[in-house]
Amino acid sequence: MLPRFVPPPVLRRVPRALAGLLVCLSVLLTGCSSHPGTVASSGVSTPSWAGGMATVEESRLPAEARQTLALIGKGGPFPYARDGVVFSNFERLLPKRRRGYYHEYTVRTPGSQDRGARRIVTGQGGEIYYSDDHYKSFRAVLR
Repeated sequence: MLPRFVPPPVLRRVPRALAGLLVCLSVLLTGCSSHPGTVASSGVSTPSWAGGMATVEESRLPAEARQTLALIGKGGPFPYARDGVVFSNFERLLPKRRRGYYHEYTVRTPGSQDRGARRIVTGQGGEIYYSDDHYKSFRAVLR
């Protein structure tokens, strides 16, 4: 037989409806904490193209990702032959667009003998997405 729940003395003096409300409020507040993949915005608004996906402020990206963004802004030159190729969005994690809309760029991974898993994908509408797990997930980059 399970032991009977006995509320602490404080709750015995609180009407049941108020106690239930307090429990609901604590559950809601616990659920409102930031998702592990997101960064709370500090004055940077989330653009509509980001939809409901996780976001990251450009300033919070790894230094190598910020360097890649600078190269993209200048139009290159890029260190990897595949930089700038069409990203096909086979994973369907980004909004569906016509072929050629997205382009991918390598983000250098220190110590990696190959291109590594980090990428930046840009859209022709100015969208920027960052993946640090070779397209298993993306975060919209906020500028």
